[in-house]
Amino acid sequence: MIKVHPSAVVAKEAQLADGVTIGPNCVIDSYVSIGADTILDANVVINKNVRIGENNHFFANCVIGGMPQILVLEPDAEIGRLVIGDRNIFREQVTIHPSAEKGKSTTVGSDNLLMIGVHIGHDCTLEDKIVMSNYVQISGHCKIETGAWFSGLSAMHQFVTIGKWSYAAGLAGINRDIPPFLIVSGHYPPIIRGVNKRGMDRAGLSEEQQHKIFEAYKRLYRNDDTLLENAKALAQEDGLDENVRAMVDIILKSSEHRYGRYLEKFR
Repeated sequence: MIKVHPSAVVAKEAQLADGVTIGPNCVIDSYVSIGADTILDANVVINKNVRIGENNHFFANCVIGGMPQILVLEPDAEIGRLVIGDRNIFREQVTIHPSAEKGKSTTVGSDNLLMIGVHIGHDCTLEDKIVMSNYVQISGHCKIETGAWFSGLSAMHQFVTIGKWSYAAGLAGINRDIPPFLIVSGHYPPIIRGVNKRGMDRAGLSEEQQHKIFEAYKRLYRNDDTLLENAKALAQEDGLDENVRAMVDIILKSSEHRYGRYLEKFR
């Protein structure tokens, strides 16, 4: 059964699956698709061309799919889509922008928690099981891999990739790519502080897998040579653990751009 509060405005082209609840004063624009058992609390706005999966919960005052914040975009410009997976929680005042380009999408995976005031810019990719604490700010064209955890008021520069099961400390300003499983804090430049043991536990890694990541961290960040030289040496070894390979790959890719942001190569 679909429940729509009398004060809500729902465009006739919107598609609501069974079990959807639309709260007071919500606005659902044209060509929006909302999956089963998704809940919208009061004052939620879903702009056009947004596709939402099942069992999501949008708390009060979220604005989802609003026009990207780009000066050259006209109000009637044709833009891309926003695609959201399943079982996500979006707390109060979360904002997410669609792609700025027609035919492309901003994507949010499944089982993510975005706390109060989080902003996700246009053309970002969020994978699964990500946690963003209050007022985390993500610029456009960023990629956030599975299990990454952001503490309050941390922020990411455009085109940055942050690896799976990593941890960004509060107030971190991340302006270059961050390998998986690591802890980063500070800003301009952010500094790698250690290995995210809690993240590895959340990922379900064995003690052997975790040991290999710790050893790789020491070889990458505690040797006298440069990080890039250490990564190249590690990459040449046979039988490299897949998680260590993921760490090395991000370092090597980020080195292809002068500011350490691999995705900016495709700008």
